[in-house]
Amino acid sequence: MKIRSDFSKRVVVRPDDYDWVASPASGVDRMMLDRIGDEVARATTIVRFAPNSYFDAHSHDGGEEFLVLDGVFSDETGDYPAGSYVRNPIGTSHKPHTEKGCTILVKLHQFEADDRAQIHIKTNETAFRPGMVDGLSVLPLHSVTGENVALVRWAPGTYFNPHRHWGGEEVFVIEGTFADEHGSYPAGSWIRSPHMSEHKPFSDEGCLIYVKTGHLPIEDTH
Repeated sequence: MKIRSDFSKRVVVRPDDYDWVASPASGVDRMMLDRIGDEVARATTIVRFAPNSYFDAHSHDGGEEFLVLDGVFSDETGDYPAGSYVRNPIGTSHKPHTEKGCTILVKLHQFEADDRAQIHIKTNETAFRPGMVDGLSVLPLHSVTGENVALVRWAPGTYFNPHRHWGGEEVFVIEGTFADEHGSYPAGSWIRSPHMSEHKPFSDEGCLIYVKTGHLPIEDTH
């Protein structure tokens, strides 16, 4: 299975574009943002768990990264409320479940072999740092060679400088509305921009976004 698998193209998925499909687990639905592979795949997915649903125990052969968007996600290591950011490196395993229901943004099979950090961050309880322009604040989540992950909060009326994305950029809009010269992206939107793409982002109403940069394939631009 291949879904939005050409990383040289810019792609946008807004909430109106969602097409939920049932997973093998009862009560667990998925909105596949990109995917290369079948049930075991390199994938970026929004996963929606109904109350009292669970997934069978499984291992992370290529690593797992997720952000809890709403509700409370749980496994044998603990409970993770909305705003929790978790990285489970290659070789870890768990049996996820939820009592009240939850929605997560999850990325699978995208870790480098030497990226061994196990990370649990409660972003709602962690201080943001001042950003590069007024109105911008940043919460770094993870940094490894070729990849940086952060939450970025935009105050209303914040504009950022035009810039290019070496190694590409992914954005998921958690709250508010994010925008650039290419369009407007309400909460729930996902934007993947390829290597050396450029834009001038801003937010008139304010927003909170998840951002990952530097991790997409670098194509020959000449």
